[in-house]
Amino acid sequence: MMEERPAGEAETPAPLAAPENPPEAAAEKTETPLEVPPVQEGAASIEGGEGVGRLPLPRKDRGEIYGIANQLLGAARIRVMCEDNVSRMGRITGKLKKKMWIREGDLLILRPWGFQEGKADILFRYSRTQANYLSRRHLLPASLDLFGGEVPPEPPRRRH
Repeated sequence: MMEERPAGEAETPAPLAAPENPPEAAAEKTETPLEVPPVQEGAASIEGGEGVGRLPLPRKDRGEIYGIANQLLGAARIRVMCEDNVSRMGRITGKLKKKMWIREGDLLILRPWGFQEGKADILFRYSRTQANYLSRRHLLPASLDLFGGEVPPEPPRRRH
């Protein structure tokens, strides 16, 4: 038999079951420390002003070497003096053309072409600070260690 209700009352739904993960349990799960990824081969740690960053190093197993930009030739091409004392024409690859701005004297990572000795792809550009860091840590070959490991002094300012 049905129970009679007044006309204005609607049927109330049954109470919902309690959630399996209450909000307190979710908060506990997010407080666990994050796992630090293992250090990759070919990368050095550098301590910067805002934290610890990663510096890629040339991977010898892939044929990568250091180089210094000598002359900007235009059209994403740069004359580079490599650590093996060979002057090569460096090419900035397509995806890095707009992102990588290189000046004369910058330290670079190159991958020489296997089929043309005088050409190479430019893979990475170190900033001046990063190059000084590598120089201080003696990670640069002697033929390219032009940075001296110290930041050059600022020129004296003239007063007006």
